[in-house]
Amino acid sequence: MSHPSPRQLVWLRTDLRLEDNPALLAACQTGPTVALFVISPGQWRAHDDADCKVDFWLRNLRALQPQLAKLNIPLLVRTLDYWKEAPALLSTLCQKIGAVAVHCNEEYGINERARDQAVQTALTAQGIGFSSHLDQSLFRPGTVLTRTGGYYQVFGQFRRACMEQLYHGLPSIGGKPRAQAPLDLPSDPLPEWIEGFAPASKVIREHWPAGAKEASRRLDAFVDGIIDDYQVARDLPARPGTSELSAYLNAGVLSVRQCLHAALRANQGELDSGSVGVTTWVGELIWREFYKHILVGYPRVSRHRAFKPHTEALPWRDAPEDFAAWAEGRTGIPIIDAAMRQMATIGWMHNRLRMLAAMFLSKNLLIDWRLGERHFMRHLIDGELAANNGGWQWSASTGTDSVPYFRVFNPVSQSARFDPQGVFIKHWVPELQSLAPKEVHLPPRGQSLASGWDYPLPRVDLGESRARALTAFKNLPRVR
Repeated sequence: MSHPSPRQLVWLRTDLRLEDNPALLAACQTGPTVALFVISPGQWRAHDDADCKVDFWLRNLRALQPQLAKLNIPLLVRTLDYWKEAPALLSTLCQKIGAVAVHCNEEYGINERARDQAVQTALTAQGIGFSSHLDQSLFRPGTVLTRTGGYYQVFGQFRRACMEQLYHGLPSIGGKPRAQAPLDLPSDPLPEWIEGFAPASKVIREHWPAGAKEASRRLDAFVDGIIDDYQVARDLPARPGTSELSAYLNAGVLSVRQCLHAALRANQGELDSGSVGVTTWVGELIWREFYKHILVGYPRVSRHRAFKPHTEALPWRDAPEDFAAWAEGRTGIPIIDAAMRQMATIGWMHNRLRMLAAMFLSKNLLIDWRLGERHFMRHLIDGELAANNGGWQWSASTGTDSVPYFRVFNPVSQSARFDPQGVFIKHWVPELQSLAPKEVHLPPRGQSLASGWDYPLPRVDLGESRARALTAFKNLPRVR
Protein backbone atom coordinates (compact mmCIF):
# COMPACT_ATOMS: atom_id res chain seq x y z
CA MET A 1 0.00 0.00 0.00
CA SER A 2 1.61 3.28 -1.04
CA HIS A 3 1.26 6.57 0.84
CA PRO A 4 1.60 9.95 -0.85
CA SER A 5 4.37 11.20 1.49
CA PRO A 6 6.53 9.32 3.98
CA ARG A 7 4.87 9.09 7.36
CA GLN A 8 6.64 9.67 10.66
CA LEU A 9 5.85 7.84 13.91
CA VAL A 10 6.39 9.70 17.19
CA TRP A 11 6.69 7.27 20.10
CA LEU A 12 5.42 9.06 23.20
CA ARG A 13 6.68 7.89 26.60
CA THR A 14 7.28 10.30 29.48
CA ASP A 15 6.69 13.36 27.28
CA LEU A 16 2.91 13.73 27.26
CA ARG A 17 2.60 17.26 25.88
CA LEU A 18 2.35 19.22 22.61
CA GLU A 19 4.50 22.22 23.49
CA ASP A 20 8.29 22.03 23.55
CA ASN A 21 8.28 18.33 22.70
CA PRO A 22 11.45 17.80 20.59
CA ALA A 23 10.51 14.37 19.16
CA LEU A 24 6.99 15.50 18.23
CA LEU A 25 8.26 18.72 16.61
CA ALA A 26 10.96 16.87 14.66
CA ALA A 27 8.44 14.31 13.38
CA CYS A 28 5.90 16.95 12.35
CA GLN A 29 8.55 19.02 10.56
CA THR A 30 9.61 15.94 8.57
CA GLY A 31 6.28 14.60 7.34
CA PRO A 32 2.72 13.52 8.20
CA THR A 33 2.90 12.25 11.77
CA VAL A 34 1.20 9.49 13.76
CA ALA A 35 1.62 9.26 17.54
CA LEU A 36 2.02 6.03 19.50
CA PHE A 37 1.78 5.21 23.20
CA VAL A 38 2.78 1.72 24.38
CA ILE A 39 1.21 0.25 27.52
CA SER A 40 3.67 -2.14 29.22
CA PRO A 41 2.10 -3.56 32.39
CA GLY A 42 4.72 -6.23 33.11
CA GLN A 43 7.59 -3.77 32.68
CA TRP A 44 5.87 -1.15 34.80
CA ARG A 45 5.33 -3.69 37.57
CA ALA A 46 8.98 -4.76 37.34
CA HIS A 47 9.93 -1.09 37.75
CA ASP A 48 7.63 -0.72 40.79
CA ASP A 49 5.64 2.05 39.08
CA ALA A 50 2.89 3.20 41.44
CA ASP A 51 -0.78 2.61 40.66
CA CYS A 52 -1.42 6.35 40.99
CA LYS A 53 1.43 7.14 38.56
CA VAL A 54 0.10 4.78 35.87
CA ASP A 55 -3.36 6.32 36.43
CA PHE A 56 -1.76 9.79 36.01
CA TRP A 57 -0.18 8.74 32.69
CA LEU A 58 -3.56 7.56 31.42
CA ARG A 59 -5.31 10.73 32.57
CA ASN A 60 -2.68 12.86 30.83
CA LEU A 61 -3.04 10.80 27.65
CA ARG A 62 -6.78 11.47 27.81
CA ALA A 63 -6.05 15.21 28.04
CA LEU A 64 -3.52 15.01 25.19
CA GLN A 65 -5.55 12.96 22.68
CA PRO A 66 -8.05 15.73 21.77
CA GLN A 67 -5.17 18.22 21.49
CA LEU A 68 -3.45 15.90 19.01
CA ALA A 69 -6.77 15.39 17.19
CA LYS A 70 -7.02 19.17 16.61
CA LEU A 71 -3.70 18.90 14.76
CA ASN A 72 -4.99 15.82 12.84
CA ILE A 73 -2.40 13.61 14.56
CA PRO A 74 -3.92 10.18 15.34
CA LEU A 75 -2.90 8.61 18.66
CA LEU A 76 -2.41 4.84 18.47
CA VAL A 77 -2.26 2.70 21.60
CA ARG A 78 -0.57 -0.70 21.69
CA THR A 79 0.02 -3.10 24.58
CA LEU A 80 2.98 -5.37 25.22
CA ASP A 81 3.93 -6.84 28.54
CA TYR A 82 7.70 -6.27 28.48
CA TRP A 83 9.95 -3.97 26.50
CA LYS A 84 11.78 -6.89 24.91
CA GLU A 85 8.73 -7.12 22.60
CA ALA A 86 9.13 -3.48 21.49
CA PRO A 87 11.41 -4.04 18.44
CA ALA A 88 8.91 -6.44 16.80
CA LEU A 89 5.95 -4.23 17.68
CA LEU A 90 7.51 -1.03 16.28
CA SER A 91 8.77 -2.79 13.11
CA THR A 92 5.35 -4.29 12.36
CA LEU A 93 3.51 -1.05 13.09
CA CYS A 94 5.80 1.04 10.86
CA GLN A 95 5.20 -1.35 7.96
CA LYS A 96 1.45 -1.35 8.57
CA ILE A 97 1.02 2.44 8.60
CA GLY A 98 3.78 3.23 6.12
CA ALA A 99 6.08 5.05 8.57
CA VAL A 100 9.64 5.55 7.34
CA ALA A 101 11.05 6.85 10.64
CA VAL A 102 10.44 6.71 14.41
CA HIS A 103 11.13 9.72 16.65
CA CYS A 104 11.33 9.57 20.43
CA ASN A 105 12.80 11.49 23.35
CA GLU A 106 15.73 9.94 25.22
CA GLU A 107 15.24 8.09 28.51
CA TYR A 108 18.17 7.18 30.72
CA GLY A 109 17.50 4.10 32.85
CA ILE A 110 19.51 1.03 31.89
CA ASN A 111 16.40 -0.86 30.65
CA GLU A 112 15.12 2.17 28.74
CA ARG A 113 18.43 2.61 26.95
CA ALA A 114 18.66 -1.12 26.11
CA ARG A 115 15.07 -1.03 24.77
CA ASP A 116 15.78 1.95 22.51
CA GLN A 117 19.01 0.41 21.23
CA ALA A 118 17.20 -2.85 20.36
CA VAL A 119 14.40 -0.94 18.59
CA GLN A 120 16.91 1.12 16.62
CA THR A 121 18.78 -2.03 15.52
CA ALA A 122 15.56 -3.73 14.37
CA LEU A 123 14.29 -0.66 12.49
CA THR A 124 17.65 0.05 10.82
CA ALA A 125 17.71 -3.53 9.52
CA GLN A 126 14.44 -2.74 7.73
CA GLY A 127 15.61 0.60 6.39
CA ILE A 128 13.43 2.55 8.84
CA GLY A 129 14.97 5.62 10.49
CA PHE A 130 15.22 6.07 14.26
CA SER A 131 16.04 9.37 15.89
CA SER A 132 16.08 10.16 19.59
CA HIS A 133 16.08 13.68 20.97
CA LEU A 134 17.30 15.40 24.11
CA ASP A 135 14.29 16.29 26.25
CA GLN A 136 14.30 15.19 29.89
CA SER A 137 17.43 17.07 30.86
CA LEU A 138 19.00 20.42 30.08
CA PHE A 139 22.24 18.74 28.98
CA ARG A 140 22.74 15.35 27.37
CA PRO A 141 24.46 12.98 29.82
CA GLY A 142 28.09 12.75 28.75
CA THR A 143 28.35 16.45 27.89
CA VAL A 144 28.98 17.72 31.44
CA LEU A 145 32.23 16.03 32.42
CA THR A 146 35.23 16.58 34.68
CA ARG A 147 38.57 17.74 33.29
CA THR A 148 39.66 14.11 33.09
CA GLY A 149 36.55 13.19 31.07
CA GLY A 150 34.60 11.41 33.81
CA TYR A 151 31.12 11.95 35.20
CA TYR A 152 30.89 14.22 38.23
CA GLN A 153 30.33 12.47 41.55
CA VAL A 154 29.92 15.63 43.64
CA PHE A 155 26.86 17.79 43.11
CA GLY A 156 28.53 21.13 43.90
CA GLN A 157 31.08 20.63 41.13
CA PHE A 158 28.41 19.40 38.71
CA ARG A 159 26.26 22.45 39.46
CA ARG A 160 29.14 24.83 38.74
CA ALA A 161 29.83 23.09 35.41
CA CYS A 162 26.12 23.31 34.46
CA MET A 163 25.92 26.99 35.39
CA GLU A 164 28.99 27.64 33.28
CA GLN A 165 27.23 26.10 30.28
CA LEU A 166 23.98 27.97 30.99
CA TYR A 167 25.87 31.31 31.02
CA HIS A 168 26.90 30.60 27.44
CA GLY A 169 23.31 30.03 26.33
CA LEU A 170 20.08 28.63 27.66
CA PRO A 171 18.44 25.67 25.95
CA SER A 172 15.54 27.13 23.99
CA ILE A 173 11.87 26.21 24.25
CA GLY A 174 10.30 24.68 21.15
CA GLY A 175 6.81 25.71 20.07
CA LYS A 176 3.77 23.61 19.22
CA PRO A 177 3.50 21.70 15.94
CA ARG A 178 1.16 23.05 13.27
CA ALA A 179 -1.96 21.21 12.19
CA GLN A 180 -1.35 18.74 9.37
CA ALA A 181 -3.64 17.43 6.63
CA PRO A 182 -5.99 14.73 7.97
CA LEU A 183 -4.76 11.13 7.75
CA ASP A 184 -6.91 8.11 6.93
CA LEU A 185 -6.10 6.59 10.30
CA PRO A 186 -8.41 6.73 13.32
CA SER A 187 -7.13 7.21 16.88
CA ASP A 188 -7.45 4.28 19.25
CA PRO A 189 -9.71 4.45 22.31
CA LEU A 190 -7.79 4.89 25.58
CA PRO A 191 -8.38 2.37 28.35
CA GLU A 192 -9.93 3.63 31.58
CA TRP A 193 -7.51 1.55 33.62
CA ILE A 194 -4.73 -1.01 33.18
CA GLU A 195 -5.08 -4.54 34.52
CA GLY A 196 -2.92 -5.00 37.59
CA PHE A 197 -2.98 -1.27 38.45
CA ALA A 198 -5.75 0.15 40.63
CA PRO A 199 -7.33 3.44 39.54
CA ALA A 200 -6.20 6.37 41.71
CA SER A 201 -8.39 7.52 44.59
CA LYS A 202 -10.64 10.56 44.28
CA VAL A 203 -8.30 12.41 46.68
CA ILE A 204 -5.28 11.77 44.44
CA ARG A 205 -7.14 12.69 41.26
CA GLU A 206 -8.33 15.94 42.81
CA HIS A 207 -4.86 16.78 44.14
CA TRP A 208 -3.20 16.02 40.80
CA PRO A 209 -5.45 17.09 37.90
CA ALA A 210 -4.09 15.97 34.53
CA GLY A 211 -3.02 18.01 31.54
CA ALA A 212 -0.57 20.65 30.35
CA LYS A 213 -3.01 23.44 31.24
CA GLU A 214 -2.89 22.48 34.93
CA ALA A 215 0.91 22.06 34.82
CA SER A 216 1.24 25.51 33.27
CA ARG A 217 -1.15 27.03 35.83
CA ARG A 218 0.90 25.56 38.68
CA LEU A 219 4.17 26.78 37.19
CA ASP A 220 2.81 30.32 36.75
CA ALA A 221 1.32 30.39 40.25
CA PHE A 222 4.63 29.24 41.70
CA VAL A 223 6.94 31.67 39.89
CA ASP A 224 4.50 34.59 40.28
CA GLY A 225 3.99 33.95 43.96
CA ILE A 226 5.83 31.74 46.39
CA ILE A 227 9.14 31.20 44.56
CA ASP A 228 10.77 34.27 46.18
CA ASP A 229 10.33 32.65 49.59
CA TYR A 230 11.21 29.16 48.34
CA GLN A 231 14.55 28.82 50.14
CA VAL A 232 12.70 29.03 53.49
CA ALA A 233 9.17 27.84 52.67
CA ARG A 234 10.32 24.61 50.96
CA ASP A 235 11.38 23.20 54.35
CA LEU A 236 8.04 23.83 56.08
CA PRO A 237 5.70 20.92 55.36
CA ALA A 238 2.62 22.68 56.79
CA ARG A 239 2.96 25.45 54.17
CA PRO A 240 2.42 25.20 50.39
CA GLY A 241 6.03 26.28 49.86
CA THR A 242 7.04 23.96 47.02
CA SER A 243 6.07 23.96 43.34
CA GLU A 244 4.33 20.53 43.37
CA LEU A 245 5.41 20.18 39.73
CA SER A 246 7.41 16.95 40.01
CA ALA A 247 4.59 14.68 38.83
CA TYR A 248 4.08 16.87 35.75
CA LEU A 249 7.80 17.04 35.01
CA ASN A 250 8.26 13.27 35.35
CA ALA A 251 5.29 12.48 33.10
CA GLY A 252 6.61 15.08 30.66
CA VAL A 253 3.45 17.18 30.79
CA LEU A 254 5.86 20.06 31.39
CA SER A 255 9.47 20.35 30.25
CA VAL A 256 12.49 21.26 32.36
CA ARG A 257 13.23 24.04 29.85
CA GLN A 258 9.80 25.58 30.45
CA CYS A 259 10.54 25.51 34.19
CA LEU A 260 13.98 27.11 33.82
CA HIS A 261 12.74 29.90 31.54
CA ALA A 262 9.76 30.65 33.82
CA ALA A 263 12.06 30.91 36.84
CA LEU A 264 14.48 33.25 35.03
CA ARG A 265 11.60 35.43 33.79
CA ALA A 266 10.59 35.88 37.42
CA ASN A 267 14.19 36.89 38.22
CA GLN A 268 14.83 39.42 35.44
CA GLY A 269 16.91 36.83 33.60
CA GLU A 270 19.41 36.35 36.44
CA LEU A 271 20.77 32.82 36.87
CA ASP A 272 22.70 33.07 40.13
CA SER A 273 21.84 36.43 41.66
CA GLY A 274 18.65 38.32 42.42
CA SER A 275 15.98 36.25 44.17
CA VAL A 276 17.47 33.63 46.48
CA GLY A 277 14.23 31.66 46.09
CA VAL A 278 14.71 31.46 42.33
CA THR A 279 18.37 30.49 42.48
CA THR A 280 17.55 27.82 45.09
CA TRP A 281 14.84 26.35 42.84
CA VAL A 282 17.15 26.40 39.80
CA GLY A 283 19.58 24.45 42.00
CA GLU A 284 16.83 21.86 42.57
CA LEU A 285 16.30 21.52 38.80
CA ILE A 286 20.05 20.86 38.54
CA TRP A 287 19.87 18.20 41.32
CA ARG A 288 17.26 16.46 39.15
CA GLU A 289 19.67 16.76 36.22
CA PHE A 290 22.59 15.42 38.28
CA TYR A 291 20.84 12.16 39.14
CA LYS A 292 19.90 11.55 35.47
CA HIS A 293 23.57 11.92 34.53
CA ILE A 294 24.52 9.52 37.35
CA LEU A 295 22.18 6.86 35.85
CA VAL A 296 24.17 6.97 32.61
CA GLY A 297 27.64 7.40 34.09
CA TYR A 298 27.22 4.76 36.81
CA PRO A 299 24.66 2.22 35.52
CA ARG A 300 25.08 0.05 38.63
CA VAL A 301 22.61 2.33 40.44
CA SER A 302 19.95 1.11 37.96
CA ARG A 303 20.77 -2.44 39.08
CA HIS A 304 19.93 -2.01 42.78
CA ARG A 305 23.61 -1.49 43.65
CA ALA A 306 25.08 1.06 46.01
CA PHE A 307 26.94 3.91 44.33
CA LYS A 308 29.71 3.41 46.92
CA PRO A 309 30.49 -0.30 46.48
CA HIS A 310 32.07 -0.75 49.94
CA THR A 311 28.70 0.07 51.55
CA GLU A 312 27.25 -3.15 50.08
CA ALA A 313 28.81 -4.80 53.17
CA LEU A 314 26.56 -2.94 55.63
CA PRO A 315 24.88 -5.38 58.07
CA TRP A 316 21.28 -4.42 57.36
CA ARG A 317 18.71 -5.77 59.83
CA ASP A 318 16.04 -8.19 58.72
CA ALA A 319 13.18 -6.56 60.64
CA PRO A 320 9.85 -6.99 58.82
CA GLU A 321 7.78 -5.69 61.74
CA ASP A 322 9.83 -2.50 61.99
CA PHE A 323 9.60 -2.05 58.22
CA ALA A 324 5.80 -2.50 58.29
CA ALA A 325 5.49 0.04 61.12
CA TRP A 326 7.53 2.53 59.08
CA ALA A 327 5.56 1.86 55.87
CA GLU A 328 2.20 2.22 57.64
CA GLY A 329 3.06 5.35 59.60
CA ARG A 330 3.10 3.88 63.11
CA THR A 331 6.73 4.20 64.21
CA GLY A 332 5.86 6.30 67.26
CA ILE A 333 7.86 9.21 65.80
CA PRO A 334 5.13 11.68 64.78
CA ILE A 335 6.87 13.50 61.90
CA ILE A 336 7.83 10.17 60.27
CA ASP A 337 4.32 8.79 60.67
CA ALA A 338 2.76 11.99 59.29
CA ALA A 339 5.06 11.85 56.24
CA MET A 340 4.30 8.21 55.49
CA ARG A 341 0.56 8.78 55.84
CA GLN A 342 0.76 11.80 53.55
CA MET A 343 2.38 9.65 50.86
CA ALA A 344 -0.15 6.84 51.28
CA THR A 345 -3.05 9.31 50.91
CA ILE A 346 -1.99 11.74 48.16
CA GLY A 347 0.80 9.83 46.38
CA TRP A 348 3.36 12.50 47.26
CA MET A 349 5.63 13.45 50.14
CA HIS A 350 7.26 16.75 51.02
CA ASN A 351 10.95 16.66 50.05
CA ARG A 352 12.46 17.35 53.50
CA LEU A 353 10.25 14.61 54.89
CA ARG A 354 11.50 12.21 52.20
CA MET A 355 14.99 12.73 53.61
CA LEU A 356 13.81 12.26 57.19
CA ALA A 357 11.78 9.13 56.41
CA ALA A 358 14.64 7.65 54.36
CA MET A 359 17.24 8.39 57.02
CA PHE A 360 15.04 7.00 59.78
CA LEU A 361 14.61 3.70 57.90
CA SER A 362 18.22 3.32 56.79
CA LYS A 363 19.98 4.69 59.89
CA ASN A 364 17.72 4.45 62.95
CA LEU A 365 16.07 1.18 61.90
CA LEU A 366 19.18 0.01 59.98
CA ILE A 367 16.95 -1.47 57.26
CA ASP A 368 18.29 -1.75 53.70
CA TRP A 369 17.60 1.48 51.79
CA ARG A 370 16.54 -0.58 48.75
CA LEU A 371 13.38 -1.70 50.56
CA GLY A 372 12.50 1.92 51.22
CA GLU A 373 13.37 2.97 47.68
CA ARG A 374 10.97 0.34 46.33
CA HIS A 375 8.21 1.32 48.77
CA PHE A 376 8.46 4.96 47.69
CA MET A 377 8.36 4.00 43.98
CA ARG A 378 5.24 1.91 44.59
CA HIS A 379 3.40 4.85 46.17
CA LEU A 380 4.68 8.09 44.59
CA ILE A 381 2.87 9.75 41.70
CA ASP A 382 6.19 11.46 40.89
CA GLY A 383 8.33 8.35 41.47
CA GLU A 384 11.28 8.44 39.08
CA LEU A 385 14.24 6.09 39.19
CA ALA A 386 17.06 8.66 39.05
CA ALA A 387 15.76 11.11 41.67
CA ASN A 388 14.31 8.46 43.99
CA ASN A 389 17.45 6.33 43.93
CA GLY A 390 19.66 9.40 44.30
CA GLY A 391 17.69 10.66 47.28
CA TRP A 392 17.63 7.29 49.02
CA GLN A 393 21.34 6.70 48.56
CA TRP A 394 22.11 10.25 49.73
CA SER A 395 20.08 9.65 52.91
CA ALA A 396 21.59 6.21 53.52
CA SER A 397 25.15 7.53 52.92
CA THR A 398 25.74 4.93 50.19
CA GLY A 399 25.46 7.34 47.26
CA THR A 400 27.07 10.21 45.41
CA ASP A 401 27.81 13.32 47.35
CA SER A 402 26.19 11.49 50.24
CA VAL A 403 25.98 13.03 53.67
CA PRO A 404 28.80 11.82 55.90
CA TYR A 405 27.68 8.58 57.51
CA PHE A 406 27.87 10.19 60.97
CA ARG A 407 25.21 12.76 60.04
CA VAL A 408 21.90 11.27 61.13
CA PHE A 409 19.04 13.75 61.22
CA ASN A 410 17.16 13.64 64.49
CA PRO A 411 13.52 13.52 63.37
CA VAL A 412 12.26 15.02 66.63
CA SER A 413 14.49 18.11 66.53
CA GLN A 414 13.86 18.45 62.75
CA SER A 415 10.13 18.27 63.45
CA ALA A 416 10.35 20.96 66.16
CA ARG A 417 12.37 23.15 63.79
CA PHE A 418 10.29 22.82 60.63
CA ASP A 419 6.78 22.15 62.03
CA PRO A 420 7.06 24.01 65.34
CA GLN A 421 3.33 24.15 66.10
CA GLY A 422 2.79 20.56 64.94
CA VAL A 423 0.28 21.71 62.30
CA PHE A 424 1.47 19.19 59.71
CA ILE A 425 1.71 16.39 62.28
CA LYS A 426 -1.80 17.00 63.64
CA HIS A 427 -3.27 17.02 60.13
CA TRP A 428 -1.89 13.58 59.25
CA VAL A 429 -1.76 12.04 62.75
CA PRO A 430 -5.06 13.30 64.16
CA GLU A 431 -4.75 11.17 67.29
CA LEU A 432 -2.17 13.73 68.51
CA GLN A 433 -4.44 16.77 68.07
CA SER A 434 -4.90 17.31 71.80
CA LEU A 435 -1.16 17.60 72.50
CA ALA A 436 0.59 20.92 73.11
CA PRO A 437 3.21 22.00 70.53
CA LYS A 438 6.06 21.02 72.91
CA GLU A 439 4.71 17.49 73.32
CA VAL A 440 3.52 16.73 69.79
CA HIS A 441 7.00 16.02 68.37
CA LEU A 442 7.56 13.16 70.83
CA PRO A 443 4.49 12.38 72.96
CA PRO A 444 5.28 11.72 76.64
CA ARG A 445 5.55 8.01 77.32
CA GLY A 446 2.55 6.33 78.83
CA GLN A 447 0.23 9.31 78.39
CA SER A 448 -3.19 8.28 77.17
CA LEU A 449 -4.32 10.74 74.54
CA ALA A 450 -7.37 12.85 75.25
CA SER A 451 -8.72 11.83 71.84
CA GLY A 452 -8.96 8.27 73.14
CA TRP A 453 -6.87 7.05 70.21
CA ASP A 454 -3.82 4.92 70.69
CA TYR A 455 -0.45 6.15 69.53
CA PRO A 456 2.46 3.71 69.66
CA LEU A 457 5.63 4.14 71.66
CA PRO A 458 8.72 4.81 69.48
CA ARG A 459 9.99 1.66 67.72
CA VAL A 460 13.56 2.61 68.64
CA ASP A 461 15.47 4.89 70.97
CA LEU A 462 16.85 7.61 68.67
CA GLY A 463 20.18 7.91 70.52
CA GLU A 464 20.85 4.18 70.75
CA SER A 465 19.82 3.51 67.15
CA ARG A 466 22.03 6.36 65.92
CA ALA A 467 24.99 4.83 67.76
CA ARG A 468 24.20 1.43 66.22
CA ALA A 469 24.25 2.94 62.70
CA LEU A 470 27.55 4.74 63.34
CA THR A 471 29.12 1.50 64.53
CA ALA A 472 27.90 -0.33 61.42
CA PHE A 473 29.47 2.30 59.15
CA LYS A 474 32.71 2.55 61.14
CA ASN A 475 33.24 -1.20 60.88
CA LEU A 476 32.92 -1.29 57.08
CA PRO A 477 36.02 -2.39 55.21
CA ARG A 478 37.27 0.73 53.41
CA VAL A 479 37.70 -0.82 50.00
CA ARG A 480 37.04 1.22 46.89
